[in-house]
Amino acid sequence: MIDSPWEYAPAPESREIANLKPSYRMFVDGEFVDGGGEPLKSINPATEELLAEVSSASESDVDTAVRAARRAFDGTWSTMPGRERAKYLFRIARLIQERARELAVLESLDNGKPIKESRDADIPTAAAHFFHHAGWADKLGYAGYGPDPRPLGVAGQVIPWNFPLLMLAWKIAPALACGNTVVLKPAETTPLTALVFAEICQQAGLPPGVVNILPGAGDIGAALVAHPGVDKVAFTGSTEVGKQIQRSVAGSGKKLTLELGGKAANIVFDDAPLDQAVEGIVNGIFFNQGHVCCAGSRLLVQESIADELLEKLRIRVRTLRVGDPLDKNTDVGAINSAEQLGKITELAASGDAEGAERWTSPCPLPEKGFFFSPTVFSGVHQSMRIAREEIFGPVLSVLTFRTPAEAIAKANNTPYGLSAGIWTEKGSRILWAAQQLRAGVVWANTFNRFDPTAPFGGYQESGFGREGGRAGLEAYLDV
Repeated sequence: MIDSPWEYAPAPESREIANLKPSYRMFVDGEFVDGGGEPLKSINPATEELLAEVSSASESDVDTAVRAARRAFDGTWSTMPGRERAKYLFRIARLIQERARELAVLESLDNGKPIKESRDADIPTAAAHFFHHAGWADKLGYAGYGPDPRPLGVAGQVIPWNFPLLMLAWKIAPALACGNTVVLKPAETTPLTALVFAEICQQAGLPPGVVNILPGAGDIGAALVAHPGVDKVAFTGSTEVGKQIQRSVAGSGKKLTLELGGKAANIVFDDAPLDQAVEGIVNGIFFNQGHVCCAGSRLLVQESIADELLEKLRIRVRTLRVGDPLDKNTDVGAINSAEQLGKITELAASGDAEGAERWTSPCPLPEKGFFFSPTVFSGVHQSMRIAREEIFGPVLSVLTFRTPAEAIAKANNTPYGLSAGIWTEKGSRILWAAQQLRAGVVWANTFNRFDPTAPFGGYQESGFGREGGRAGLEAYLDV
């Protein structure tokens, strides 16, 4: 490899576009109001600076929001014709598009992800979910769930910090399309785009109480899940919290969707197009700093091509630029919080202690902020923690296999079951492997491809239920 004689000139996006406010308030019954909880401090993970103070909810605020959602459900939203509900969803989708640059910059400031990911993936896909579900709002009788499917009622939704606005769209769009009202709790470290989304709801003229946004920590999420006025619970986050939620709602009659952790296998067979596979591997684990529950964090490579693939992979990873999330040249941004950086560091250290061979990108890291270099561990065995536990960071574990049967056995040797990838030129092998893999989503010769028309979800300890597509409507209908 010949080192490039030139560097990329900085190409920063203006943070002024985010229209950042010094403080934000929660959104209940169509109005921004002060919460009764201890205010949250939103921190820029790339600089450790305070971005804004956010009013948080108390348990009494949860009750107020659920009651507002119930009034809106009974009085307005559930009785509104689907074609009228669709108009509101279309307006919201268009407003997300109109404010896309503002939302992208705000997301990168609050979350730490590169601006090109917020700009090109998160925000457009969030708008696409509202467009897609707007189209379903007046066609629910043709979705395959009976001639007149009914909404459930009030949906309590809790979302994570890795894709703040996109996860909001995954949850709210189908709920509203089906005639439900929503109380949503964003992650405590990334509440800002959810509160700007509340402004968009006002702009769209959404009736009061249809959407309510309650910032807060885990206790507010628990209070929302347990509230007797909630008919449906949707959660995306860790498997540990998902198990707690399942215990909490057991026997309550509430409908539940859980999208939890993952430890996806990305399998490269000896006939795979290696350059294409390397791009898919990099996208699978280093996209969004590895803060992806379906990340391809376990790379399974056929033994005969392992050395060649690893060499190509290291060359490619050397070119990744780690740094300022607002720089359009940045490939890998900041880790979302000091707490998450500590978890990644501890699990990576376990790989060293258990005998795996660590290779770290030589890309320099910024002096301030929460950053972790792209890291590849080779010589990994299935018993190692880095092969078993979800790291949720830019750390790849590489294992080898000799036969296709061994690849499937190693891929399925996990309590998770969210996603997997297959790289081969043989269509028959793709179909065979996809049938054998215990994963909710299987990509072939690509990775991390999402579309609102396609269902997404896992099973085993990766949760249950589907979001997106026709199948995702069922979670919000009484069928």
